[in-house]
Parts: sequence; structure tokens; C-alpha cells
Amino acid sequence: MEKLSNNIAENVKRIRWELDEAAVAAGRKPEEVQLMAVTKTQSATLVNLAIAAGIDLLGENRAQELMEKYEDYHKEHADIHFIGHLQTNKVKQVVGKVKMIESVGSLKLAREISKFSQKMDVTTEVLVQINIGDEDTKGGIAPSQAEELIRQMALLPNIQVQGLMAIPPIWNSSSENEGYFARMHEILVDIKGKKIDNVNMEVLSMGMSGDFAAAIRHGSTLVRLGSAIFGSRNYQ
Repeated sequence: MEKLSNNIAENVKRIRWELDEAAVAAGRKPEEVQLMAVTKTQSATLVNLAIAAGIDLLGENRAQELMEKYEDYHKEHADIHFIGHLQTNKVKQVVGKVKMIESVGSLKLAREISKFSQKMDVTTEVLVQINIGDEDTKGGIAPSQAEELIRQMALLPNIQVQGLMAIPPIWNSSSENEGYFARMHEILVDIKGKKIDNVNMEVLSMGMSGDFAAAIRHGSTLVRLGSAIFGSRNYQ
């Protein structure tokens, strides 16, 4: 366990240095970019080691996994975001346990989040997921429909739109990847400029272990890293 703890601590230290360097290279302040530890398939013990190493934001992909590990997390030192596909019948398991739901790609899901947030007397922060690569296998709304969805969501009680999230396609060239990130930043800036009530548009969640530097160059405020912190995932 001591070796694991040291490995995770070293990984977190190295990644924070790399994030800081990427931000400075992009002409940004390091504190503008938040680091999330993606906890999919990782035990609560390992996640708590990451929290002890300074991680203060966790990303959960699955409602059932969140339920199984939630009570064991050292939550007093870290916030939790839900970042995976969320079925409407699982919303009640997530609301109240997470600070933000990043993967909202439909008005139907937003309404369900609003309904349970009202029941629990909480305000749930949300990001609108954009299917920036128009991929059938990924959730999210088309870029052309994002503003209208956000305007509709802004009218719902007990949720607050904080920005956008995307998972770009697996890229064949760095220029393709840069293009997706640049487009996401354009969408964010455009909608932010509309000054819609109950919409902040301050969070742009994009960038993972292999491409976070490019995401930071194009305005990402939150990068989601898993294997870079914990090592290869165990899918057993």
C-alpha cells in the first residue's frame, strides 16, 4: 500500500507540474485549470490515496459504482462530479451526492435532474455535453442545438448551467484534435456572450490523459485524467 501511495502521489505531483506548464505555455494562469481524477474501476482505497495526495475533484462515470463507493470516500476533502452517461431512472441515485453533473445532453435528462433536485431541496450544477465529433456512440447534443437546449434548461428550477463538456473523437492527427477543442471554445464564448439568465458558462470540461495540453491551449478549465493518476484500469 505504501508503494501505491507513493506512486499515486508522484503521479499527481508530475501531472500538476505538466498542467501548470501547459497553462503557462498557453498564456494562462495555472489556477485557471482544475484537475479531476477519473475514478472509473478504481477502489475507494486508491481514490482516497489520490485525495491524500492533493486531488480535490473526483469524476464518476457510473451511478451504481458511485453508490457502492460513496460512503467510503473522504468526501470532506474532495468534490464529486458525474461525468458518464446518466439514464433518467438513475438520476435519483446521483442528485445530492455530486456537486455537478457534466453529461447533460437532453432536455429530458435536465428535467429529471431538476425534479429530484427540487425534491431534495438542492441546486445541482450542470454542464451541457456537446457531441463535437457527431459520433453515434457518444452522448451529447449537436453544436447547432446547444444554445436552444441551454435556454430551455435555464428555465428549470434547482439546476444551474455552468458551461460545456465534450469528449472529442479519438484523433488521427493533432490538427484534428485542435480543431475540436477550438470549436468547443467558440461555442462557449458565443453562448456566454448571449448573457442568458441562470447560465454562467464559466466551465469548459475537456481534455484527458493524452490530449490535455491541447485542450488547455483552447480554453479548457477542467481536465479529466484517470490512468495518468492511477495507472492502467482494472476491468475485472
